Amino acid sequence: MAHSKTEVLVGGVVLAGAIAFAVYAGQAAGITQGGAGYDLTASFRSLEGVSVGTDVRLAGVKIGTVTEVNLNPETFRADTLFTVANGIDIPDDSAVVVSSEGLLGGNFVEIVPGGSPFAFAAGDEITDTQGAVSLISLLLKFVSGEGGE
Repeated sequence: MAHSKTEVLVGGVVLAGAIAFAVYAGQAAGITQGGAGYDLTASFRSLEGVSVGTDVRLAGVKIGTVTEVNLNPETFRADTLFTVANGIDIPDDSAVVVSSEGLLGGNFVEIVPGGSPFAFAAGDEITDTQGAVSLISLLLKFVSGEGGE
């Protein structure tokens, strides 16, 4: 009997550790934020390297997450829905850019704030967007000499 009590105790400790890790991983990934934000939309020409769950950053700080990406069949652009944390008011003349963490890093959505005293409301669309820039296409332009001389 003492052996089975030990097994139950060890099993409980392992289960508690697994639950604690799942909660920590959810918070680190921003999954457990729930309704702690408001939605904004944007339409991009190219959304390469961005998918659901990608970080939305302002000044390098994560303030939200991409929650939905759809191809608009009429405009052939990537319509994107993302959540921004409550308490962060984005000026209504801000831009949204797909940025890269470096040559080998992944892409993220960056908000470049404007100077307007008015802020976006939940559900608004940010129209000033810049899609992903392909490193391969830039290198091909450089090698082929298609620069603006």
